[in-house]
Amino acid sequence: MLPEKKPTPALTNSQRAALYIETFAPVAREEMRQYKIPASITLAQGLLESGFGQGRLAVEANNHFGIKCHQSWTGKTITHDDDRKGECFRVYDNPRESYRDHSLFLKNRSRYAFLFKYSPQNYKAWARGLKKAGYATDPKYPEKLIQLIDRFDLTRFDAKGKVRKSSIETPTIDKNTKTITVQQGDTLYGLARKHGIEVEALMRKNRLKENAIYPGQVLILPQK
Repeated sequence: MLPEKKPTPALTNSQRAALYIETFAPVAREEMRQYKIPASITLAQGLLESGFGQGRLAVEANNHFGIKCHQSWTGKTITHDDDRKGECFRVYDNPRESYRDHSLFLKNRSRYAFLFKYSPQNYKAWARGLKKAGYATDPKYPEKLIQLIDRFDLTRFDAKGKVRKSSIETPTIDKNTKTITVQQGDTLYGLARKHGIEVEALMRKNRLKENAIYPGQVLILPQK
């Protein structure tokens, strides 16, 4: 008789956040380098708007910032209930496009122009300024961003040079849990075959609804 398999514990929000930050911090830092938007703000918005990468818009539309269609958008769209039922949101081919569009969304709209007078290190001014400019309707939006930045020490990504280590909880569930980072050219089938696991098991473990993956994405390997 085979031994009974113990269920793998679900990731906590802190663990999901750690995986999200590990995946997208390099992207946020690159956006800061090009557009002077604090990486801490970009990451906090991504964490909040995407539900740590697990929200419907993030999963089905690669939309990590809740950016709506607006009249200028000519790409794919998805409807989602937000302030009103069935609102139109943008769909991206991958999350990196979402991060770049977020930067351009802030940089190219006059109502956000005053934000760029703030230092990229002044994340509190940026958080409050986003609310003032009308980015979100939630009156507690600035406080939520600031709490995420402080909780996960996101200001370390605003610093130039080497990023200091953080004491936030790592995504490790137990000593046997292993993760892999997707590289350019990787496919879900190829990774599953390389590690001797089934594609379906890899998808279930990471709650993937489709087999599309992207460079920099962190995947948890199921135990054999």
